[in-house]
Amino acid sequence: MKNHELEDLNVTLWRMVYQTYTRFKNGMDKILSEHGLTMEQYLVLVTVKVHDPPIRITDIAWWLERSTNSISMLVDRMVKAGLLRRARDKRDRRVVNVFLTSKGENALEPANPAAWEFMQQGMSPLSYGDKITFAGMFKLVNYKLLENLNPGADVELLLKDAAKQQDYMMKQWHKQPWLDTPETKGNQSKNRKAQVPVEEQ
Repeated sequence: MKNHELEDLNVTLWRMVYQTYTRFKNGMDKILSEHGLTMEQYLVLVTVKVHDPPIRITDIAWWLERSTNSISMLVDRMVKAGLLRRARDKRDRRVVNVFLTSKGENALEPANPAAWEFMQQGMSPLSYGDKITFAGMFKLVNYKLLENLNPGADVELLLKDAAKQQDYMMKQWHKQPWLDTPETKGNQSKNRKAQVPVEEQ
């Protein structure tokens, strides 16, 4: 393969990643606008919802891969809109925690199944094996990007910490009632039948 062909392929792949993200975002914005939310607002609400309290702005920023300042400004707007509230931590008054309001909860209730269905539809052309392969390729690219963004840092440690946070958030995610679709319930039933019973400690 000639150098210019490889370069063209790199640009094509980068543009495909960008286009895919943009189309997902535009689709989510369109669906969520019917519930009075943008995708950014929705992601903040979901992060606060699934995270065990208390949750700080820095926690939200970490999970959403955004700067603390940008999330702080977004939270400010959401507080003014009545979707969130801020409160000083009782043990450390310097820390500000974020909580859902009843309005935020009410906005999430119809938005969650709509967003979940859209995400499932977007991924539906891929088989389970395709998704595993896809995830593996993205991990390779993310490793290189982390090296470039964090020169001199221990990338393996960064990935290990990220994996722990991912595991925690996914456990919290699976507790949410909007995941109880007929297909999900069927899969959960199959998994329970396949598991060997273990005595509780």
